[in-house]
Amino acid sequence: MAILNPDRLFPVEPQARNLARELYEQVADLPIISPHGHTDPRWYAENEPFPDPAQLFVTPDHYVFRMLASQGVALTDLGVPRADGGPTETDGRKIWRRFAEHYYLFRATPSRMWIDHVFEHVFGLDQRLTPANADAAYDHIADCLTRPEFRPRALFERFRIEAISTTEPATDDLRWHRMIRDSGWKGRVVTAYRPDAVIDPEFDGFAANLDLLGAQTGEDTGTWDGYLAAHRKRRAFFKEVGGATSTDHGHATARTENLREAEARALFDRVRSGKATPEEADRFRGQMLTEMARMSVDDGLVMQIHPGSLRNHSGQIMARFGRDKGFDIPTQTNYVHALRPMLDAVGMEPNLRVILFTLDETAYARELAPLAGAWPCLRLGPAWWFFDSPEGMRRYREQTTETAGFYNTVGFNDDTRAFCSIPARHDMARRVDCGWLADLVMTGRLDRDEAPGLANDLAYGLAKNAYRL
Repeated sequence: MAILNPDRLFPVEPQARNLARELYEQVADLPIISPHGHTDPRWYAENEPFPDPAQLFVTPDHYVFRMLASQGVALTDLGVPRADGGPTETDGRKIWRRFAEHYYLFRATPSRMWIDHVFEHVFGLDQRLTPANADAAYDHIADCLTRPEFRPRALFERFRIEAISTTEPATDDLRWHRMIRDSGWKGRVVTAYRPDAVIDPEFDGFAANLDLLGAQTGEDTGTWDGYLAAHRKRRAFFKEVGGATSTDHGHATARTENLREAEARALFDRVRSGKATPEEADRFRGQMLTEMARMSVDDGLVMQIHPGSLRNHSGQIMARFGRDKGFDIPTQTNYVHALRPMLDAVGMEPNLRVILFTLDETAYARELAPLAGAWPCLRLGPAWWFFDSPEGMRRYREQTTETAGFYNTVGFNDDTRAFCSIPARHDMARRVDCGWLADLVMTGRLDRDEAPGLANDLAYGLAKNAYRL
């Protein structure tokens, strides 16, 4: 008995459904390009077994534990580590039983479809998870995790991952990427340069982070020139040691600046002294997006801008559990005015590629699609985070295609920490896109002979090209 409907996410109308199924069959087994994500490179470096089902599915996945927390389940009862090292549940079976007890909360959510896909296609389960079968499912998955074919490298190859990018802070030593490279394993795992902690003056430990950046590079990060030189050196290090092809910037807004050199120096001095006002801190972040774009012109790293999340909305959760614990909330974002200083500075440079993401869907048709449909350096990232969902993907296509077309977008990326969900997420995107293409053909907006090649591009080619992989 299958858990999932084989025609899920395809159109209801019979002709369109048949065409969607035909297109999907041509792309379902294409290799996976996973150009942006947060899986742990240590998994691939050490290739050790995953510890237990709860540590694989529940404890590290903020999509999962935020839903349970919204219904009153304590994060400590799900094994989420406390910032102070205090007690939290460590019994994987108890965590799993709580997960099963609350699994009904995920009905009709993307998480439910991803997890069911993993249960069925990775671990061979044939029944939906319930409190009654929780122990049996736990034992089955736990037994699988002891086998060599369920270790990270084996799953990487089984999932047909051609390339995957992890994301590390600018001061990371990339030791796990070194280990992967030196091991001789052929799996392609690259890093991405994430400099938020040394760009955002309001980031915890900012001054100490700049000191570390200076120590790593031999540059004086107490001066503007030394600070920029340190970034250039670290970017080169990420390319050489970690195979980086991209940078990633998770700012609260899309603000950019293009200050005169004297203004930029003076602003840096204020920031470095620790006396910057909130407005000056935001202005500095904006200036640094433009400086990062200038560096990308020189070194070819693809720039990703992920604005619009009010991070750590719960001060209590932040204090007790730290960052990235499910309390990041979408906000409204302005792109037209915010990006203009950077675009005026370098937007026509042929070597620059900037991929824009949003958590503000109202900006797709009004701002993002027109911008990407005009500026040659801009591409639109896929429906992201809260909108990495069937309806979110359809809204994305509906609101961007008419103005930006398909080839000013970058296909799909899964942006996940949950390793086993990667094929499930790509499968969802491929099904939704094939359904969308079938509808375009049926309504006379796309010639039928164009659909297969376009399906291939959306599933594989666009991401590989956009991220220079």
